Amino acid sequence: MQHSKGKRAMLIVNPRARRGGGSIDAARQVLVDAGLDIEEMATSKDENASELISRNADHFDMAIVGGGDGTLNNAAAGLAYCGLTLGVLPLGTANDFARTMGIPTDPVKAAEVIAAGHETTVDLGEVNGHLFFNVASIGFSAELAGELTEHAKKRWGTLGYGIVAARLLMRSRLFTAYVDHDDTTEEIHTMQVSVGNGRHYGGGMTVEETATADDGWLDLYSLEVDHWWRLLRLLPSLRKGTQGQWDDVRAFKTTEVTVRTKRPRPVNTDGELVTWTPAHFRIRPKSVRVFTPKG
Repeated sequence: MQHSKGKRAMLIVNPRARRGGGSIDAARQVLVDAGLDIEEMATSKDENASELISRNADHFDMAIVGGGDGTLNNAAAGLAYCGLTLGVLPLGTANDFARTMGIPTDPVKAAEVIAAGHETTVDLGEVNGHLFFNVASIGFSAELAGELTEHAKKRWGTLGYGIVAARLLMRSRLFTAYVDHDDTTEEIHTMQVSVGNGRHYGGGMTVEETATADDGWLDLYSLEVDHWWRLLRLLPSLRKGTQGQWDDVRAFKTTEVTVRTKRPRPVNTDGELVTWTPAHFRIRPKSVRVFTPKG
């Protein structure tokens, strides 16, 4: 762990993350023992994580972010534009990016990964200028993100997703969308369109079983099921990432795609509602360096 000696790290912890209010002293001590010079910094109502990283990037070698997927999403632009290596301390509800990268969800073990210093360069997805690590969705998942409150996530954890999802599922209806990609336009009737950069999202779902965060592709799937009970039959495949094998799921890889709808619909990126349709997606290859376990 000699690589860490003398290096400076900004530490940004989201106190509103599910485990963000707890002590990370043990994880911090691992980093200090590895020789890192750590300065804890806080966001404010006037400065988000990306702005904080951008303003201070010249004084640091890395940015360690403690929080969930929404916290990482908030930091994505700053990391991409400033080039600081990202260290992840998973403190959120789902921690899907950590799962995609094989980073332990225990903060102390995650700190050991940062201290070891092995780096991987990952892609980012982009929709209407907003960057994301995991997945962007239109339809059911966006409605879920809008209704899943911070209180529900803190109280119920990943179970909260299931509770709110079941309630939404009963009243969900298909909507019409137009998908422009690879010189074609497809009219679809769907419950949800998801565009993934990484592998995991939504507290246990998988975009595509072979997807990685550094493969240079976006993976799109559209759930074109006409009854909510058929979606229940799909759940095991959605968890494994094999839903593209079903007749009522459209799935393909691409590097750029636009989704248009008859009326504007919100777009959810990594659990945050950030923009509206029409939604233009593209891959941003090799955008962020991340500390990850070897192998």
